[in-house]
Amino acid sequence: MGRNTRKRSKTTGGKVMAAAAALTLGAGGLVVVNVYASAHESSGGNAVKRSSQGSSQGGTGQAAASEASTIDCPDVGNGLRQVPDQARAEVDKQLALLDTQISEAYQRLRSSTRALQQDGNFANNAIMGPLKDKRVATIDRIATAMGRAGDRPQGLESLAACTLRASGNQSDTGGNQSDTGDDQNGGQAGNGPVAADFVDITTVQPNVTAPRMSQEASRGTFATQCGVNENKLYNSDNVIVAPGVDNGAHHTHDYIGNQANDAFASNDDFAAGETSCQNQGDKSSYYWPVLRLQDGTEEFDAQQQGGGAEGNTGRILTASEVTLEYVGNPGGKVVAMPKFLRIITGDAKAFTNGTANANAAWSCTGFEDRQLTDKYPVCPEGSSLVRTSKFQSCWDGQNIDSANHRSHVAFADPATGACPGGFKAIPQLVQRLVYDVDAPSLNDNGRSSPFYAVDGFPEQMHKPITDHGDFVNVFDEQLMNEMVQCINTGRQCQ
Repeated sequence: MGRNTRKRSKTTGGKVMAAAAALTLGAGGLVVVNVYASAHESSGGNAVKRSSQGSSQGGTGQAAASEASTIDCPDVGNGLRQVPDQARAEVDKQLALLDTQISEAYQRLRSSTRALQQDGNFANNAIMGPLKDKRVATIDRIATAMGRAGDRPQGLESLAACTLRASGNQSDTGGNQSDTGDDQNGGQAGNGPVAADFVDITTVQPNVTAPRMSQEASRGTFATQCGVNENKLYNSDNVIVAPGVDNGAHHTHDYIGNQANDAFASNDDFAAGETSCQNQGDKSSYYWPVLRLQDGTEEFDAQQQGGGAEGNTGRILTASEVTLEYVGNPGGKVVAMPKFLRIITGDAKAFTNGTANANAAWSCTGFEDRQLTDKYPVCPEGSSLVRTSKFQSCWDGQNIDSANHRSHVAFADPATGACPGGFKAIPQLVQRLVYDVDAPSLNDNGRSSPFYAVDGFPEQMHKPITDHGDFVNVFDEQLMNEMVQCINTGRQCQ
């Protein structure tokens, strides 16, 4: 659990920014997005409404402030397609600062219930306005850093304004609201989850279909055994999204495989690192947000940023089983992944970003033909909880990463296996985590046992749709080639 203080790694990138739309505080009142309805509903389809008590300067008003209980900011990182190499370190640093600013503003919102009730303009004047000012300055530093190395991007300033939005979390305790808002928001930490985030898996209809395999399909599989994090390697860093930044994830990760992974790990550190994988030719890093049982347990990070100080509380659950399997492509052969390729599947901010990059899949043993994206399953007796992450299986053939950490990889067409133009099929990592955890028994009054929840950014309310996984490929060349040959020839290997 110690923190490595090595210098940050160098990463690569390029030069273009894509436009993105911003949600703003309008003159007529605060725009508040309604409760998240479905994991399959696009963010653009959400209904909006305006506070009837908003001030003429765009203040919140008591009704809006009490209903809207999380903070929704445009994701600047998603809007960056390429960044000049010389600017990458500064841009990464400033993007991480934007996340910290949102986290701090959200924590201020949570601790201000009484002030919100007494002053209809408090949220705008004391929280949202200062947040926007900080974001304007930070986004300007991003644009300046990029401008020094190339063309200064235009339009980034439109991403500065944030909104309050309805979390959908209602009281499940029936008690009076506290100053921290715990009863209103639900969950051990006061920021989720709530009873409505859970569903009985036996009531879900089967929804999984297998892709149709062509004659050219690569049907083999390659499994690697890397343990379940018996070493208890945890930190709240994210070397892919926020290299060189302590607590860049604002939540705690489990790590298996490469044991050198922290915010400061370079490719050389990964290459020299030890691995928990049985086959020592696999030094890849596999990591994901921890799952916690909100039973009041004070973990090692109970008072730390990334842990209890940011709403991630309770007993960390270690998976009873972790399966890492690489599979082929239903439409053709696969090629080797480049060493140090980085892939993120899912979106840690999907509750506020919308579903474009969401890829959560929750289920129960014995019911894995039923996958949930926006609900946690309540498993029947004798059945265990399952988290499955399928990673992107198409690569652009050139880059091991991209400025938004997505553009260099893509998902294959689910029906045909076809990759986008210019992309090549690579082995697809399928990660399956099994937990022996008693799900809450739900009734009309909420719960009768503790909730479990995935760690996340505090403003994401521990919603199940925010589940995600991270991977850095550190297979040695010989073993990677063996994997490709195994998959392409239809064998089952490990």
